Formats: sequence, structure tokens, C-alpha cells
Amino acid sequence: MSTLQGRIDQTIANVADFPKPGIQYKDITPLFLDAELSNDIVDAFVEKAKGKIDAVCGIESRGFLYGIQIAQKLGVPFILVRKAGKLPPPTVSQSYDLEYGQATIEVNETYIKNDMRILVHDDVLATGGTAEACAKLVEKCGGKVTQFSFIVNLEFLNGSDKLTSFTQDIVSLTTY
Repeated sequence: MSTLQGRIDQTIANVADFPKPGIQYKDITPLFLDAELSNDIVDAFVEKAKGKIDAVCGIESRGFLYGIQIAQKLGVPFILVRKAGKLPPPTVSQSYDLEYGQATIEVNETYIKNDMRILVHDDVLATGGTAEACAKLVEKCGGKVTQFSFIVNLEFLNGSDKLTSFTQDIVSLTTY
């Protein structure tokens, strides 16, 4: 039987020139077609987070897909981090830079308690801007990021460089 990383690598689709020419897009959506692989992915994240976290923050939208399952298996709350304007008040927001422009994410500020240990989960770690913004939101609410988790780390984009000031515990199941 091949490794979990090998199974993930065999399942992720490579899409040339998407979303623009010269980009080799890593499409994770085929992972969801394989229930056994999806269960194994969640179990791998759960094993790496056991005893280290009090809640999971999932980043909209693909961070919701496995993030809520991780939280449920660990028996901890799942906290949605959404694009600005999608959550009812009271919220706290954090803006961050994109390749061209800015984006803002928000969280309900009452859901993260002082000193709560948070796992920030998303599908892909690219430049790290979104995960960094989420970690800043956690800190604004009094929590502490104790782990980040991603299915894929696009290592050549050095996204983890933005995250190590929050925690060294950065989990990815495969790297390109």
C-alpha cells in the first residue's frame, strides 16, 4: 500500500495555465471523490493535532471541508473564518495583501476565548497571506495559534516564512 502522501499526490489533478497562463494549478477537489482517502486525510490531521488545540479555525471556503471534520473528531469547536461581510456581528477583521489588491477576512470575536489554543486549517499553503491574516485574527481575540495544517504546501512560494512567528508546528500532507 502506498503512503498517504503518495495517494494524495496521485489524486490531486494538475491543471495547466489555470487561473492564468504559466500557472500549474493543484486541484484538490478529486480528493473528495475518494471517501477512504478523505477519512485518512482527516485522521492524519487529527493525529498531529491531538492534545495541542482547543478549537479549529477553518478558512473560507476550502478550509471548511476537512476543518470541521478535524474539529468533530477531536471533540473541539469549529470556528468559521469568512470573507468580510459574510458573518453577523460582532466580528473582528484583518486585511491582507493579494497579488493585486487586498482582501479582508473576519471571525466572530466571541468564539475565540483568551488563551485558547487554535489550529488554523486551510487547503493549500501558497504565499501564506491568508493563514497569516487568520493567525492575526486569532491573536486579536486573545487566542494563540499552536498549529497550522494544510493538505498541500507550495514550498517554492515560501508561505511558511510568514507563519513561523506564530508557531513552528506547520503540518502539510504533501509538498510541491
